[in-house]
Amino acid sequence: MQVVVNALMTSYDKVGSGPAVLLLHGWGDSRKTFDTLINRLSDSFTLISLDLPGFGGSQSPNEPWGLDEYAKFVAEFLQKVECQNLMAVVGHSNGGAIALRGLGSGVFGADKLVLLASAGIRDHYRGRKKGLRLAAKTAKLMTKPLPKQVQARLRKKAYKAIGSDLFVAEHLQETFKRIITDDVQADAAKIHSPCLLIYGSEDSATPPGYGEIYRKLIDGSRLHIIAGASHFIHQSHTEQVSKLVEDFLK
Repeated sequence: MQVVVNALMTSYDKVGSGPAVLLLHGWGDSRKTFDTLINRLSDSFTLISLDLPGFGGSQSPNEPWGLDEYAKFVAEFLQKVECQNLMAVVGHSNGGAIALRGLGSGVFGADKLVLLASAGIRDHYRGRKKGLRLAAKTAKLMTKPLPKQVQARLRKKAYKAIGSDLFVAEHLQETFKRIITDDVQADAAKIHSPCLLIYGSEDSATPPGYGEIYRKLIDGSRLHIIAGASHFIHQSHTEQVSKLVEDFLK
């Protein structure tokens, strides 16, 4: 389905029956990332998943956005589809950061929150980030004498090799730069709703240490670390994740 929200054509799905649950995908992803999880939960809940602006089948913003703009967009989307009484928000990776900003600032509301390998912690692992910036700068200098098309191709490979998502959505590079500098720990500390945190033990993008930090910030939150799981935990360990989510929501 499609709907126009804030002048942006937005693609979304709404399936199942029961209390409403909103699912927010991560950077460079789309609502399709939740297909297997939705199949497991649709008998008990109404599941609403959307392509955030710039991803999947939704239009890109006309200017760089940060977490504030994405959170505001989610609130406008919920109003447009007449679904403001949410039982829960489920956010994966950057979708978790958007959920934390939206709920922590009161832009939108929900009774419960589920964070799957959530991002949003920017002031930890500084040594790694410093190394990434240095490697990126080195890659830029090394490719400078080459033709521009070759530069772009090699720089893209270099960024991917060092773990940066800058080129995952090339048309949103300025938005990416804004988002990765926006920390949501203060937002997390404002949340008093029940919260389930699920992280993978082998996740290098959002390490399980992030889950420990959020567990301490969010009163009454529960943390589950799934052994052997990496970043896309809801895809690789769907049965385990869906069981944890369903039990938590019920």
